[in-house]
Amino acid sequence: MIAQRFGSVPPLTIGVEEEIMILDPQTLDQVAGVDRIVAGVADRELPGQVKTELHASIAELNTPPVASATEVLAALIVLRRAAAEAAHGAGLAVAAGGGHPFSRWQTQPIVKEDRYVTFVGWAGISARRQTVQGLHVHLAVPSAESCWQLLEAMLPWLPVVLAMSANSPWLAGELTGFASNRAPVLTELPRAGTPPDFGSYAEWESWIERLVRLGVFEDETRVWWDVRPAPKFGTLEIRIADQPTDVRRSAAFAALLQALADVLVADGDGPTASRADYDQNRWAAARFGPAARLIHPDGSRTASAAELGRELLELVASAAHRRGSAELLAVLDPGACEAELLARHASAVEAAADLVARSLA
Repeated sequence: MIAQRFGSVPPLTIGVEEEIMILDPQTLDQVAGVDRIVAGVADRELPGQVKTELHASIAELNTPPVASATEVLAALIVLRRAAAEAAHGAGLAVAAGGGHPFSRWQTQPIVKEDRYVTFVGWAGISARRQTVQGLHVHLAVPSAESCWQLLEAMLPWLPVVLAMSANSPWLAGELTGFASNRAPVLTELPRAGTPPDFGSYAEWESWIERLVRLGVFEDETRVWWDVRPAPKFGTLEIRIADQPTDVRRSAAFAALLQALADVLVADGDGPTASRADYDQNRWAAARFGPAARLIHPDGSRTASAAELGRELLELVASAAHRRGSAELLAVLDPGACEAELLARHASAVEAAADLVARSLA
């Protein structure tokens, strides 16, 4: 059996991972520098961690497990400031967003750690092209089976979250027409995008163990679906959102997902989510953002992502109020996303400057 820590902390305890870009402050191009940022914060007492990621031009910020999204916001503000100060001391800058507006993956070196070097040696270009950033939200669950039940219940709403969080309209210096270029880039990896329908945690675990035994991959962390069990943390990890630029939006999406989980847990078991509907909605949300036409989570009709976003916010309102995070949700406008702000710029360089300016505003 896979080692697990389900039930080790109160249900729906929350932890967040942000991925931020490292830039040259003059050219605004994305550059390697995570080693200098990690070293620059090493002696600081922080509410979380600053870590390496696959590419040396990206740093990962991790909050500790906390009870509320308000605590998430407080931690992320400190972590972002610490990373920015370390970057400044090293002659660098940082920016948050789903992808760099004009950087090219070919110029981005991989962090020289065995786990990354080995992975790139196997996955090749599909790994090298992952110069995109997401917001990952961990929600603690009481048991293995409740983890899979919550995954099934949340899955139909995740394309709505993608539409609201879309923040990567530029790719390699071009406006591609996608609100989130990150979403399709992620699916170039194996075992990414839509989680298969295993029916239960036990079936998922059995599949993981069989493929590990066959030598297909090392462990369960080598699965990169939009939402996945994270047994070593005792959580369900939701990975669908583009990385926000405004730190308040990071906390707001954390609050939204925690409150949604609260509602769904209270509702009990639901039907297995349609993977066909999910695939369609995921593509549409990435392409059009809030303007996307999506299949309703109940499968009965279609609606715009903006309409479903409003429905989602209404659905979670009481739970957010109980958890003290209702005010955080006010920053989310279901009819708009940060991709729209970036797409207004006449050039990719202007868009990069905007990311730098708003990341620490």
